[in-house]
Amino acid sequence: MAKLQEPGDALGEGILVAPELDGSRLAGNRLNLDVYPDGCHQFLDLFDKQRKEVTQVEFLRLNCNEDPIASTLAILPALRSLKSLVLKGGHARDEFGACQRGSLTTLPPSFGNLMCLTHLDLSFNSFSSLPSCITHLANLGVLVVSHNFLVGLPEDFGHLTKLTVFSAIKNHLRDLPQSIGKLVALKNLDLSENTLESLPEEIGNLYNCTELNLSGNRLTQVPNSLANLRSLHGLHLHSNLLVTVPASLANLSNLSRLDLQNNRLRYIPPEIQSIPFVRLLGNPLGEPEMPLMADESSSGELQRLVLAPDESSFTVTPKGCKALLACGIWLYFPPGAATTSITIHFQTLVPDPQWVKLRHHDILLSKVLELQPHGLEFQQEVQICMPYASPQTIHEREVVVRTFSGQSWSDLGTKLKWKRKTKKHMALCSVPHFSWFLVISQLVENKCSVPQEGTLLFSTVDPNIKVTFPPGVTEKPRMIRLQVLLVSPDDLKEIMGDPESRASALLCLSQNSSLDFLRPVKVQLPLPPGVTGQNLDRSRVHLLHGDLQAQTWDDITDQVVLEFTHIYAIFEVTHFSWYWLWYTTKKYIGGIAKKVYERLRMYQVNFIALQRKKDPEQVLLQCVPKHKVDPVLKKLQDRYRGPEPSDMVEMFEGEQFFAAFERGINIDADRPDCMDGRLSFIFYSHLKNMKEIYVTSAMDRKNQAVKGQVSFYRGAVPENVPEDASRRRKGPNSHWLATLPLKLPKLKLHQGDPSNGFSFPPLNLGNEETGYLTQANLLSIARRIGADWQTIGLNLGLTYQQIERIGYNNREDLDKQILNMLFSWAQQNSEDQNCVEKLVTAMKESGRQDIADEIEAIIDLGRQKYRESIRRVGLDQGSSTEDSAIAMV
Repeated sequence: MAKLQEPGDALGEGILVAPELDGSRLAGNRLNLDVYPDGCHQFLDLFDKQRKEVTQVEFLRLNCNEDPIASTLAILPALRSLKSLVLKGGHARDEFGACQRGSLTTLPPSFGNLMCLTHLDLSFNSFSSLPSCITHLANLGVLVVSHNFLVGLPEDFGHLTKLTVFSAIKNHLRDLPQSIGKLVALKNLDLSENTLESLPEEIGNLYNCTELNLSGNRLTQVPNSLANLRSLHGLHLHSNLLVTVPASLANLSNLSRLDLQNNRLRYIPPEIQSIPFVRLLGNPLGEPEMPLMADESSSGELQRLVLAPDESSFTVTPKGCKALLACGIWLYFPPGAATTSITIHFQTLVPDPQWVKLRHHDILLSKVLELQPHGLEFQQEVQICMPYASPQTIHEREVVVRTFSGQSWSDLGTKLKWKRKTKKHMALCSVPHFSWFLVISQLVENKCSVPQEGTLLFSTVDPNIKVTFPPGVTEKPRMIRLQVLLVSPDDLKEIMGDPESRASALLCLSQNSSLDFLRPVKVQLPLPPGVTGQNLDRSRVHLLHGDLQAQTWDDITDQVVLEFTHIYAIFEVTHFSWYWLWYTTKKYIGGIAKKVYERLRMYQVNFIALQRKKDPEQVLLQCVPKHKVDPVLKKLQDRYRGPEPSDMVEMFEGEQFFAAFERGINIDADRPDCMDGRLSFIFYSHLKNMKEIYVTSAMDRKNQAVKGQVSFYRGAVPENVPEDASRRRKGPNSHWLATLPLKLPKLKLHQGDPSNGFSFPPLNLGNEETGYLTQANLLSIARRIGADWQTIGLNLGLTYQQIERIGYNNREDLDKQILNMLFSWAQQNSEDQNCVEKLVTAMKESGRQDIADEIEAIIDLGRQKYRESIRRVGLDQGSSTEDSAIAMV
């Protein structure tokens, strides 16, 4: 296995270093070469030099972004012991930072001879059809073909009768074969983000399926046979074109999540609507019926287009239309806006600070929308309605849509709406042509045109801030803009650590001309808080001037005539920039102001990760503005310890960041805030977001400390967190922003521990009435399991990856493998009242009736003791014959 560099190594954080070419990469029956550069060449070399050992490999991973993968495929069927095979692309990225697909388009027919294969991952490749040899893999239990180009599945797909997990996310599947109903062992079926328009009735034969994901397709209805899937826990149908759903779905007794968001549902059966866990946002519930994709109706209503997630274009005719994009953006084309039919192309982009240049104190509230063709003039203005995240402060800021012409950004006239049905804030603007658009929050901008006769301009944020233009100040009218940033005394005190310092509001004045004014312009600023004309010490007053880039602050107190009233400071200038009035005893005021200004800029942030000292498995993840890092760490240092904060990460406020946990760190998948091993952070302005989670169990640290890292990245979350994320270098187009190390210390083992080095918390599975299984009971059961532990673990619901990891971590100790498996399951299910029954069922399904009988005997004894204790305290309300017989024994 490759060695993970420790933080601070010369090669940089999270980079995997390949050792010299030798046999050390072959760890027992495992060969992971996808983490090495040129891994396929190394595989071929290993096969030549150590053929006997390589042919015994059971777990193999290769990188399909390498050229020799084609010649490597011809050798793989010789590995007859192979159980798990990962041939993934996505290990390379293009110039935009997107994962590149692997080159695999087919597999040799001899692949069908790998009869031991139970796990096959072909994701991020270029398959347009599923190779026929796959259907010959009779023992295959997990098949992953996500992110390919599959348009269909073979008719004999039902031959894979042992398949329990099938994932085909992000393909082009149009339909499913009827034979899919023969996959009776299937538990998890994920067909999201395809182009399915219908489902076969036979899908209702998947009686053991617990998770069914059909989101992001083109389904207009689903078959009634879905009501037969009594084992379903989650049914995901969001982002389709559903106009109806069968009421019988309400009869799925084990269902805990029904997601119907973003469809075309105008009516929901009452049985469905009353379910507490149904999700219905984004549907036109209660709206009158309106034909979609049809011509303009006789009532004059426009054609209404609803675009699916995989659609990136639509056609506008001279009759006009309304188009709802899958991302929630509305476009309104009035009749006559286009003289001929025009195809509109669109996409939403993750904002990159390298090309989205925000002004000082701007906050990004949306993604970037690109509409093409660029520059095409419409006969009438087209309306754009974009959802945005609401900023915290409203009265000091304003929300506008900003557009990019290809050379510069400009603000558009914007109206704001609140949609109650979808609970979204919407920004509405009108444009005559297309380009790029985004929603931002900026300091309130007051503006006016200054004529030769002069005028008065004041701030709506603070009306006491005024700018007076006398007559003759200009020969030609000029457009003047005024913005004000209020500075909190508490923020100033926190940044400077000086309770005596004060500062006024920060004033920004700009104009559309580079010429100085012909006459001085009078500016009125309120004195800093706590300062009046009566207690004013003029020696402590400093008027600062900043350039437009705010790189330097010059003290111009001696260059202007400063007048003071009881509450105002008044001065005159002939050109505009930033102006800031300070009241302090500090001597080098320009450097202090620069420090304060930099910390007031609100779109820089730190990610920090801290561990609880008393409970190292509990990790605090927090996003804080950069000037808050030191106070936060100081406040938490009694309860938490390092690692240190990450390097400074410049970002746009309002962007969405995700945390991916890698290299030895696991998230408890059953926790609702830890789905798929990642967390989402959304934050604006000075809002601090934090999450406290458990990242590993005690059993993972029985012999050594667990090392790992958490990587934060911006943008769309991949369907599966990339396993090679820790090797990603930060490039100019990379989305990876920060990687923090985590190290969980080794557990202190207690002498005489009956679990042979394990440290288990007390466990009581079940309840009083049905009987408990205690920690001692589980240890007794574990001693009888033996080599069947993997089968039992799978029947208990542990994933293949969990089983694989437990086996690898304890590969030289069968007892530890069994204990790890059993107690991992017990801890995850300790709150489930039916967990003991599930344990008995799993033992029976695994052919271990002897252990099932032992568990039932333990439970019977527990029930008997419970009943006796009830009688002793006088709580029994009546004894049955059976109870009386027990009492006499």
